[in-house]
Amino acid sequence: MGYLGAPVSTLSPPLRDLLGRALRDLRLSVTDRCNLRCHYCMPEREYVWLPKHDRLSFEELARLVRLLVPLGVRALRLTGGEPLLRRDVPLLVAQLKAIDGLEEVSMTTNAILLEEQTPALRAAGLDRITVSLDTLLPERFAALAGRDRLAETLRGMQAADRAGFTGTKLNTVLCRGRNDDELESLLTFAIERGYELRFIEYMDVGGALAWSSEAVVPRDEILERVRAHFGQPAALDTDPSAPARTFALPNGGRFGIIASTTAPFCSTCTRSRLTADGLLFTCLYGTQGLDLRAQLRGGASDEELTASLTRVWTQRRDRGAEERLQDPQRGTSVSKADLRSNPHLEMHTKGG
Repeated sequence: MGYLGAPVSTLSPPLRDLLGRALRDLRLSVTDRCNLRCHYCMPEREYVWLPKHDRLSFEELARLVRLLVPLGVRALRLTGGEPLLRRDVPLLVAQLKAIDGLEEVSMTTNAILLEEQTPALRAAGLDRITVSLDTLLPERFAALAGRDRLAETLRGMQAADRAGFTGTKLNTVLCRGRNDDELESLLTFAIERGYELRFIEYMDVGGALAWSSEAVVPRDEILERVRAHFGQPAALDTDPSAPARTFALPNGGRFGIIASTTAPFCSTCTRSRLTADGLLFTCLYGTQGLDLRAQLRGGASDEELTASLTRVWTQRRDRGAEERLQDPQRGTSVSKADLRSNPHLEMHTKGG
C-alpha cells in the first residue's frame, strides 16, 4: 500500500533533540497570504510572496505529516498567513484526520472567512479553532489590522459556535498604547462566551519592524491587572511544553499568557514549523530551514525523507527567544532588507 494509505501501526518514542526536547507539535503554514495587515506581523504595504508553483500540494503536505507522526508529531495546527485563503482547505483537513496517530488537527484563523467555511471544516473533522482577536472596537480593528473586518470575524466565531466547535481559544497580542486598555473587556468577552483567551506578549520576530521593549505588556503586569479586576488567578497544571501558562479565575473563567518575550519557554519547546513551500524550521527565530520540497519533487523515497527529518530534529539546539532575551542591544530581529531578500524570515510565512 502506498504512503497515502499506509497506516501507522506502532508509534515509536518521539525523537529528541540535543537538549532532550521531544518532537510533538507541528505548525503547518498552508499559505503566506493574508487578508489583514496586522501591525505586529505584516505592517508593510507590499510583500515578496512565495511563488504559487512552489507551494506544496495537499498530497505532498499529507505525505510529510504521515512521515512525521512516527517520529513524534501528535498535534498539528494549520496556520498561515490566513489558512482559509487556501482553496479547499477542508479537503486537506480530511486527509490529515485520516492519518493514524495524529491526535489533533486545529487551526488558527482571523475568522473573516470562517462563517462560510465552518460547515465544511466541521464535516472534515477539524478538532478545534483558535481565533486571533486584538480588539472589540471596529475603528481600532481597522487601524490595527489595516482592514475594517471586525464584524466578519465576530460572525465567523458565532458560526463556529453554532456548528458545535468547542474549546475555542482567542489569541490577543497586547501592545502598550495600542490595545492594552482593552485587557479587561477582552477577557470579559471571552469568559462570557466560554472561550479561553490567551494574552500574547508582543514578539520581536519576523516582520515586527516597529517592535520595541516599551511596547511589550509583560506577563507580571497582565496578571496584576487581571487580579485587580477579576480576583486572584490560580495557576493550573499545564503541559510544560505548551506555550501558554493557564490560570483559573474565581468566576470560573480561564485564560492563558504566552510570555515568549519576557519569560521564554525554549527549554520545553516541542514545535516545528513547515512553510507552504516545504521548508521545515525548528525555531520561530530560525533563519535556515530544511528544504523538503526539493527532496519531494526530486523523487526522494519515504526512507530518505524520514532520514532528513530525523537528522534535523536530533541535531536541533535552537533557543531563539532565550538568546533574544539576553541581547543587551535588543531591537527588531530582522531588517527590512533581509525580509525583502528572504521572505521565509517573515512570521506569516513560517506560520507564527
